[in-house]
Amino acid sequence: MKLHTLLHQLQPYMAYTGENPDISSIENDSRNVQLGSLFICIKGFTVDGHDFAASAVTHGAAAVISEKELALPVPVIVVQNTRRAMAVLADAFFGQPSHKLHLIGITGTNGKTTTSHLIEKILSDAGRKTGLIGTMYTKIGEKSYEVKNTTPESLTLQRIFKQMVDVGVESTVMEVSSHALDEGRVHGCDFNLAVFTNLTQDHLDYHKTMDEYRIAKGLLFSQLGSAFSYTMPKYAIINVDDLASQAYIKATAVHVLTYGIDNQADLQAINIQMTATGTSFDLLSPFGKYKVSLQLIGKFSVYNVLAAIGAGIASGLPIEQIIQSIEEVRGVSGRFETVDAGQNFSVIVDYSHTPDSLENALKTVNQFAKKRVFTIVGCGGDRDRSKRPLMAEIACRLSTDPIFTSDNPRSEDPIQILKDMEDGAKGKSYKIILDRKEAIHYAVNTAGKDDVILIAGKGHETYQLIGNRIFDFDDRLVAKEAIEER
Repeated sequence: MKLHTLLHQLQPYMAYTGENPDISSIENDSRNVQLGSLFICIKGFTVDGHDFAASAVTHGAAAVISEKELALPVPVIVVQNTRRAMAVLADAFFGQPSHKLHLIGITGTNGKTTTSHLIEKILSDAGRKTGLIGTMYTKIGEKSYEVKNTTPESLTLQRIFKQMVDVGVESTVMEVSSHALDEGRVHGCDFNLAVFTNLTQDHLDYHKTMDEYRIAKGLLFSQLGSAFSYTMPKYAIINVDDLASQAYIKATAVHVLTYGIDNQADLQAINIQMTATGTSFDLLSPFGKYKVSLQLIGKFSVYNVLAAIGAGIASGLPIEQIIQSIEEVRGVSGRFETVDAGQNFSVIVDYSHTPDSLENALKTVNQFAKKRVFTIVGCGGDRDRSKRPLMAEIACRLSTDPIFTSDNPRSEDPIQILKDMEDGAKGKSYKIILDRKEAIHYAVNTAGKDDVILIAGKGHETYQLIGNRIFDFDDRLVAKEAIEER
């Protein structure tokens, strides 16, 4: 594609009539630049792409998009905001691939990963070739790839969409983080459905206040557009039990399909029954009343399922077919996942890393726990410090044997993180075991028949971040090893 053709998409914000080289690729990492690349300078939190522009030209960049004048031997196009420009240019360069997909975005503090997997299964069972973008991986058809962020940068995202279109993917389900919405990573994405799970405290190290966090999440719904389409209508699937729901309903002009448990909704779960192996409920819907029997546990699982059912209905699928798909799901990796090595007590690994998700997990555990409840929990470093005492208080209140340990301390002193947690546990009984492996082994060796161990915070993760080093660490494997050694 010619540079002039590409830059035309930025009109009328800027005009460029200089050289017109062929552009072979768009890059925002100078290490990936090749002959003919358009290099976009992005200011990050730790590095500034402008500092690498000269290196990009050395590696073959044919032009540079910048927020300031640069003395380079190739065209330098100056824009006010390179991140916004990158979204526009990536969308144009890859041929607006999201317009060729049935695109479903899911936002909320908790439940995004599970809900995305449920929706992906519903669509796949209906015969649609699917794609998935989220916390654990990116999946294109049957192939999976590692990811750095829950929601990639706009350039990476549009490239992924193009790959999906090229292999015949029809429907794509993606998690949309508040960071991505705030930074404009999903600008240019033509969402057909937007799903809201819930809003609870998280990421206040980034957003500073809950109001800012709520507004960031709401961008997904306001950006669905104001036009009505009768051939391919857009929908917002919203949890009306959450206080933020009304703000999001007001923020969007598209069709709204609500779901809930405690409040009347288009899709409402009543008569919820829970055991140690599953959950059942009656579903009230515009199409009638249905019995739903899940292999998933917990009230939070019911919310995730209701959101997925709503997305399935909005995708044009019969409700009976949707329920059949949902009832086959055994679980999602690291989400209330049991570790069974023949022991006579329960071990559950869960990605509960926020106060709300930890409380939901422990309330679910307490519904079937017969004896002691061990909770192994830590808090991540370089993240929202205000939730540390809250996590500790919840662990002490809802378990008999809380154990505070290290999570992913990153650049912070893990001992200081534990001290922050202790502020929420004053006057309570708890144990501190700094080494996470030692903490898991202690709980496994101490637990008796019918006790429950909840290992919280890391879920599916297979690493631990300590300082600037990455260590292999999987809660599930460590727990299994401890059980077998015992």
